[in-house]
Amino acid sequence: LAPYRGWFPVISSLCCSNFVYFYTFNSLKALWVKGQHSTTGKDLILGVVAGVVNVLLTTPLWVVNTRLKLQGAKFRNEDIVPTNYKGIVDAFHQIIRDEGVLALWNGTFPSLLLVFNPAIQFMFYEGFKRKLLKKQLQLTSLDAFVIGAIAKAVATTLTYPLQTVQSILRFGRHRLNPENRTLGSLKNVLYLLQQRVRRFGLTGLYKGLEAKLLQTVLTAALMFLVYEKLTAATFAVMGLKHSRRH
Repeated sequence: LAPYRGWFPVISSLCCSNFVYFYTFNSLKALWVKGQHSTTGKDLILGVVAGVVNVLLTTPLWVVNTRLKLQGAKFRNEDIVPTNYKGIVDAFHQIIRDEGVLALWNGTFPSLLLVFNPAIQFMFYEGFKRKLLKKQLQLTSLDAFVIGAIAKAVATTLTYPLQTVQSILRFGRHRLNPENRTLGSLKNVLYLLQQRVRRFGLTGLYKGLEAKLLQTVLTAALMFLVYEKLTAATFAVMGLKHSRRH
């Protein structure tokens, strides 16, 4: 069962995060585009704004999720302090009690930098989608799956080093640079990146990328597939024609 450690908080965090992101992205798009043709630039801007909203609202869930997922793991790095949480509620309670409320937003700075991850993902997805819809009436299941996978693969590869730092800061049990204890600051982001390069070389910035790609690409591909099918079904039930411009 070790590979499934922390599965419940992961699902909870994903549900909340995807809801906030999709709702914000599509609401802003409806207000800005208003039935007109969207563009790559607009999709990128909307993705960044939706990402910022998502980060500020859901970071506490991801902090708890990261700690529960790594709980019980054996670390070779002596700089990491082990944790002992009974569940999501207990994790929230212990973090607030021992580290303060702001600790729930550990890693917010790299997370804000990482809003470009979903923004790039949506930009590529919407771009591929518009090109396909010029040639056919609607996306097939395979189309949605493939372009969702490609878009996420590109976004993950470009932003992976920051995702590594984000996870370290969210875990919060790493003994950081003693000269600067402000979690998530630019100095600590650069410090952790520098330490990783010193220990593993430049390739260390992408250590674990294969597993991350397998997880995020499959998740995103399935998410976009289900999203497109649910959207089409909803419009069909409501008796409305799903606009190809979206």
